[in-house]
Amino acid sequence: MNVNYFIAKKLFTAKEKNNSYTKLIFSIAILAIALSVAVMLVSIIVVDGFKKDISDKVIGFGSHITISKFTNNQSYESEKIDIKQGFSSSIINDSRISRVNVFATKAGIIRTNDEIHGVVLKGVSSDYDWSFFYNHLICGEIINIDDSIKSNEVLISEHVSRLLDLDVSDNLVMYFIQNPARVRKFKIKGIYNTAMADFDNLYVLGDIKHIQALNSWEENMVGGFEIMINDFNELDEVTQSVYDQLPYNLDAKNIKESIPQIFEWLELQDVNVRVILILMIIVSIINMITVLLILILERTRLIGILKALGAQNSSVRKVFLYISLNLIFKGLLLGNIIAFSFSFLQKHFSLISLNPETYFMNTVPISFDFSYILLLNISTIVVCYLVLIIPSLIITKITPVKAIRFE
Repeated sequence: MNVNYFIAKKLFTAKEKNNSYTKLIFSIAILAIALSVAVMLVSIIVVDGFKKDISDKVIGFGSHITISKFTNNQSYESEKIDIKQGFSSSIINDSRISRVNVFATKAGIIRTNDEIHGVVLKGVSSDYDWSFFYNHLICGEIINIDDSIKSNEVLISEHVSRLLDLDVSDNLVMYFIQNPARVRKFKIKGIYNTAMADFDNLYVLGDIKHIQALNSWEENMVGGFEIMINDFNELDEVTQSVYDQLPYNLDAKNIKESIPQIFEWLELQDVNVRVILILMIIVSIINMITVLLILILERTRLIGILKALGAQNSSVRKVFLYISLNLIFKGLLLGNIIAFSFSFLQKHFSLISLNPETYFMNTVPISFDFSYILLLNISTIVVCYLVLIIPSLIITKITPVKAIRFE
C-alpha cells in the first residue's frame, strides 16, 4: 500500500478530539468547493440552454442558410427565382445539408373593425418542415398545404390574435399595398407563441401560392430557398460552399449574417460565463490554499515526527496533497449533485420564470452539453491541484526539532 496515501486517509477519516478544528475545516472546504462548482455548472448549463433556445427560435422562423436574388430591395417583398435553377440538385446531395424548401414573403396589413396591424405573409410549400411551429403551437392545428390546391389557412401568433381579437377558425382579412391593391381572406388554423416578440408580431404563415398569385408569378417562381444543415458549427463552411455553386444573380446568406445583432448578443453571454468561471475557480483556489495551510499548521508536530523517522519532504507533501485531492473530489461530487438537481427541477417544473419581452422566453432554459461539463470538472481538479503544490512547499521549511516542540 502507498504509505503516503495510507497516512492521508487516516488523517482524513480520524475522529478529531479536544480543540482540533480539522473536521469543521474539512466540511467548510467541501461546501465551498461544492458551491463554486455548482455555480459554474449551472452557469454553463443555463447559458448553453439560453443560446440554444434563442438560436433555435431565430432559425425556426427562417433557416440556417437562405438563397435569394441579388437585390437592393430592403423590404419584405421577395424577388422571384425560378425553382428549376440548376444548382438545386448539387446542394440537396450535400451530406451536410438536411433539408431545402422554397418560400416567399410579402408585406401586408391585417384589418379588423377596430384595429389594423402590419405583418409579413410568409408563403411556404408542401416541402416545409412544421416541427418548429408545432412545438410552439398553443391552440389549433398546423396548416395543411397541398401542391395542387391553394389553401386559405394561416398560422398567426398569440400576440396578433390578442391585438386583433382573433381566434382559431376566425376569418382574417389581409390587404396588400400594390398597384392595384389586393385583398385576401384567410382562415386562422392555428395560433403559436415563441416568446420572440419581434418575430411573433410580424409573421403570418400561409400557402406560397397566394404570393405567387398576388405577384402574378408562374407556378415555378418562388421567393427563395431555405437550407437547414446538420451541424451548426459548419455554418460558415457550408454557406461558402453553397454560394460557390450559385449562378451570378443569386446570393447565399446564413442566419448569422442576416441577423448579426442577435448572435453578437449571444456571444456576449460567453464573456459573462468566463467571468463567472474565473471568479469561482479563484474562490476554490483561495479556499483550498487556506485549508491546506491551516492543516499544515495544525499537523506541524506530525510533520516533524515523519521527518525525524526519515521521510523525505516530497513524501510529506504528498500526504497533504492527497488530503486536498480528497476534499476536491468530495466537493466536486456534491457540487455536481446540486447543479444537476437544480437543472432537473428547472427543466421539468420551470421553477424560475422570465419576462419574455426581455429574455425571449418564459422560463430559464436548460441544456446539457456533457463534454463541457466533463471538461469543467477535470479542469477544476487539475488547476486546484497544481496551485496547491506551491503552498505545500512550506513543509520543506519545517525542521524536525522545532516541529516536535511546536505547540
